[in-house]
Amino acid sequence: MEPVTDFPERFAAGARFQWNREKAERQLTLVSARPHGSRILVRFEGVEDLTAARALAGGDLGVPEEDAVPPPEDFYYHHEVEGWRCEDSNGRLLGTAVGLERTAGGALLLVDTGRSEPVSVPFVSPIVVTIDRAEKRVVLAPPDGLMEL
Repeated sequence: MEPVTDFPERFAAGARFQWNREKAERQLTLVSARPHGSRILVRFEGVEDLTAARALAGGDLGVPEEDAVPPPEDFYYHHEVEGWRCEDSNGRLLGTAVGLERTAGGALLLVDTGRSEPVSVPFVSPIVVTIDRAEKRVVLAPPDGLMEL
């Protein structure tokens, strides 16, 4: 599998995961994991042969909400910000957060502005002014023209 986690220590024997692809969903328990280049070779309980392993290909592996690592200060999960209000410092609605995307150049906040494609906003200060988890709100100071792209 290709890991996309900031918490690789999660891959310890006995860890619980939730696998899904489209509408299919399955609970899995990790038996073992080891690095293999940039990937991780994993073995799950009940997945005993190549056919069973191939049936999981193309799915997403996550952790149940109750097992999630509490985010460190100033860290946000991509799924956590989905649906949060994005506004400017005057409270004017800019759009709704669709998620965070990790890129080689840094994290991008994807904002649905009502156009056909979300706007990619660099998730850095001074563009991201404040983030309020309790209010599910992100205050942005985007450069002129960014939100119209």
